[in-house]
Amino acid sequence: MNDDDGRNSIALIVFSGDMDKIFAALTIATGAAASGMKVSMFFTFWGLKLLQEKGSKRGKNDFLRRLFNVMVKPGPDKRPISRMNMGGAGAAMMKKIMKKSKLPSLAEMLTTAKSLNVKFTACSTSMNVMGIPKESLIPEVDSVAGVASFLAVAQESGTTLFI
Repeated sequence: MNDDDGRNSIALIVFSGDMDKIFAALTIATGAAASGMKVSMFFTFWGLKLLQEKGSKRGKNDFLRRLFNVMVKPGPDKRPISRMNMGGAGAAMMKKIMKKSKLPSLAEMLTTAKSLNVKFTACSTSMNVMGIPKESLIPEVDSVAGVASFLAVAQESGTTLFI
């Protein structure tokens, strides 16, 4: 274990693809990184769609995987909110309120997180299940790894959060 016994690091599992939950995860990550903490984010299942390039090729998938990729849009712009999404109207209202409050967009938060050296890991198992090829991930992704790699990082971290 490191000298500070992990207290200066945080590991986040980003499971949700909902805008409000991703916003919370990125807020925690950037806040921790800005205060000098080492931050690792492990994106799995619906959270993984945030790391997928908009308009990326989906690879050769069976019907169900193609359906997943059509139903759940990649990137930060098309994220629904977890409550009162109302066919996208709720997410649009939330974005308007965030802009009016001078809060950054999810895309801006991703850029900020990377500038603060937050590490992004895409879950290889989720990529396989959802039919997401490595080539379709945004360049900011540091690695593609399985749960064993994440557990090693989490074991060395002072805090681990599941969002």
